[in-house]
Amino acid sequence: MRYPSAWLAGVSRGDSIACELRLQIIRGTIKQGEVISENRVAADFGTSRSPVREALKTLSNEGLIRLERMGAIVLGLSMKDLEELYDVRYLIESFAQKRLGEGGHEPVIIHLKQLIDRMELAVKYNDSVEFSHLDYTFHEAMIVGAKHARILHLWKSIRNIVLTVMLITTDEIFSQGEEKLHTVIEKHRTLVRAIETKDPVEIQKVVENYFADSNQTLHSSIT
Repeated sequence: MRYPSAWLAGVSRGDSIACELRLQIIRGTIKQGEVISENRVAADFGTSRSPVREALKTLSNEGLIRLERMGAIVLGLSMKDLEELYDVRYLIESFAQKRLGEGGHEPVIIHLKQLIDRMELAVKYNDSVEFSHLDYTFHEAMIVGAKHARILHLWKSIRNIVLTVMLITTDEIFSQGEEKLHTVIEKHRTLVRAIETKDPVEIQKVVENYFADSNQTLHSSIT
C-alpha cells in the first residue's frame, strides 16, 4: 500500500514524505525500533535532507518516532495508542454532533448527505481510496460545522493519523464485500438521522454505537 498521490496535491515535499512514512509506520511495514536514516530516506525519495528533516519533525510531534542524530527511532502506534486515538475522536465527534443537533446547521446536514451519496458511488466503482477520503471528509465536516475553535484545533492535531488509519481500515472493509460496505454507509446515515432528531440522548446513543463498531473494525484491520 502506498499513500494516494491524489491526496498530496499542493502539499510540501516534507509533508508528502511524512505521509508515506506515517502510513508505513502505522501499517507496520516500518517496524517499532527500526532506525530511519535521513540519508536513506532522502535517497529513496530523490530529495535533499531538508524536507526529510521536516517530515521527521512532523512524525516526532505525532509521537510516531523519536528524533536522533541524523535520523530517528520508530516508536510506532500500539493498539493502546490506537484505542486512545479513538477515545479522543469519540470525545470530539460526540461534542460536534450534539452541537449540530442544536439546530441551525441545515447546510452542514445537506453536505453530509451528499458525501454519503458519493460514498455509495465509490462502492459501486470499487474505489477504496475515494471511499476512505469521503469517510474522513464526512467526519471532518461535522467537526468544522460545529464551529468550535478549540475542538477544531484538537482535531487538527490528530487528523493526519486518523486519515491514515481510515485508509488502512477501509482497505480491510472492502475485502469483506459490498454487504459490509453498505452496512458502513448505513451507519453514517444513522448518524445524520440522529442529528436531525435534535435529541441529545438519541445522538449520544448513536455515537456510542458507531464508535463501538468502529473499534471492532480497527482491531481486525491493524495488528
